Amino acid sequence: MSARPPYPRKSPLRVVVAASCTALLLATAGCSFGEPEPDPAGEPPNLPTPSASAPDSGAGQPVVTTMLAKGLRVPWGIAFLPDGGALVTERDSGRILQVGPGSGRDGLTVTAVQTVPDVSAGGEGGLLGIAVSPRYASDRTIFVYHTTERDNRIVKLELGGQPTPILTGIPQAGIHNGGGLAFGPDGYLYASTGDAGNREASQDRKNVGGKILRITADGKPAPGNPYPGSPVWSLGHRNVQGFAWDAGKRMHAVEFGQNTWDEINRITPGGNYGWPQVEGKSDDKRYANPLVQWPTSAASCSGLAASGRLLLTSCLRGQRLWLVELTDTGTVLGQPRELLTGKYGRLRAAVAAPDGSIWVTTSNHDGRGKPAPEDDRILRLVFSDGGAGRG
Repeated sequence: MSARPPYPRKSPLRVVVAASCTALLLATAGCSFGEPEPDPAGEPPNLPTPSASAPDSGAGQPVVTTMLAKGLRVPWGIAFLPDGGALVTERDSGRILQVGPGSGRDGLTVTAVQTVPDVSAGGEGGLLGIAVSPRYASDRTIFVYHTTERDNRIVKLELGGQPTPILTGIPQAGIHNGGGLAFGPDGYLYASTGDAGNREASQDRKNVGGKILRITADGKPAPGNPYPGSPVWSLGHRNVQGFAWDAGKRMHAVEFGQNTWDEINRITPGGNYGWPQVEGKSDDKRYANPLVQWPTSAASCSGLAASGRLLLTSCLRGQRLWLVELTDTGTVLGQPRELLTGKYGRLRAAVAAPDGSIWVTTSNHDGRGKPAPEDDRILRLVFSDGGAGRG
């Protein structure tokens, strides 16, 4: 295959990047992301140098938050390229942005590289998840999950080219469209779908709504799925948007509850997570109990990142991050800790970057927030003990 540029040359959309950062203090000690693995996918982006104040003395552990970009509109999904730059979707505009790895005097450059056709934005629908092919260096392929007027679908494309649908007919509505998309450690593509307001769909194996799906790069059911000939990996979900794999390659997903409990679940093949029969923990052995649950007022979390033994979930209504530390066997160690509570408003995406830091987006322009002049933003979190990020 002849070499070709990763995206068409267009005038860059300049997004001002703040050079300042804020040092925040976690409420408890002992919470660390751990030393990141070497980055096989290229060098990290050229980031602005933080100028954090000295941490307070005591038992707390400081984390530095740097603003990488501002002025975006509902950034939803993040996927990293081999060069350390990131592709970011905007839900309502249907645009794919490239953030970094280049930088200027004001920080990382942000370029609009494509507007995906046939995106129907409204309510919770639009351009949602994005994933980069594990063989991107040779096939230049990305995958996106988006809403049309008829359905939610997964398409693949080379930047600048026409999308090819690989999985269509995912139920869509003004709410509960799911939208998570990522390649797992096994090399297959995982997607999370919502029930689209049809509660009973979540328990119907023949309906792909309210599920986590596992498919090939061509959209076919992946080998080894629990139901032969079906893309369904797990069922009984109300609306999963974020999922990730921990250091032990265990899959976890964050679940929007209805009125009582939001959850983080350990996802197993064929697992049934109870919606709409149960919400939160129950004594019904037919359904998997959540690893962690919170009241919806303190959570309503969308994104989920994993770094070593730590899970980090970003919350919309709760306007905070929750940190959950795991044991080697995958059980919860201690109590979840909250971070950034109320500081940046609604938080949506949370993704582990190649350099070991965590990128988080705000979602204050989504119709349910109160936008500040700098919204929406991309934030980068680095723990000052060197546990997350290399500097």
